[in-house]
Amino acid sequence: MPERPGDQDELAVGPRIRALREAAGLSLRKLASLTGLSVGFLSQVENGQSSIALSTLHNVAAALGQSMSEFFGDDETPEPFDDSPIFTLTRSVDRTRRVASSGWHYEMLSARVPGLVLEPMLVYIEPGGRAEEPSAHPGEEFSYVLRGELVYRVGDDEYHLGPGDSFYMRSSTLHSIRNDGTETAVVVSVVTPRHY
Repeated sequence: MPERPGDQDELAVGPRIRALREAAGLSLRKLASLTGLSVGFLSQVENGQSSIALSTLHNVAAALGQSMSEFFGDDETPEPFDDSPIFTLTRSVDRTRRVASSGWHYEMLSARVPGLVLEPMLVYIEPGGRAEEPSAHPGEEFSYVLRGELVYRVGDDEYHLGPGDSFYMRSSTLHSIRNDGTETAVVVSVVTPRHY
């Protein structure tokens, strides 16, 4: 069973957003205007008081003129051979890069390769009931709960999921996730398109 993350390879999203915003000479108000997010929400993310969905983080990165690699490390994207099948293999010892956002930890499960559209990851969601800002984005989303309990809000409806439960949806509907339980939840999540 996956253990709770917390090693030195973990990157905190909030302070990185603040550093990139300040380097670009943008105020919170200007970044909020560029992304359609509230000043209060962005401030909470920067201070580690709220989590941010990957699709929303993608919009913030674009507004800052950055790619998602600013948050997930600067590994080079391998180039596939011309007519060969696209294939990646990630060993468990290679999965050390994690990104944290206020109780949410994202661990990428595959290398970035041009031409692949799935983004598989493990998501660790600490207890506390904090929900990410509801988001909608093009593509599809699949999640399978390995451990813990989560509440998925899709539109106006809420669904309670536990170990072994899964859901699959078009991501164009506003949705968010929170952990009202007492233990860190671990979810296998696959989204399209890739956010970075």
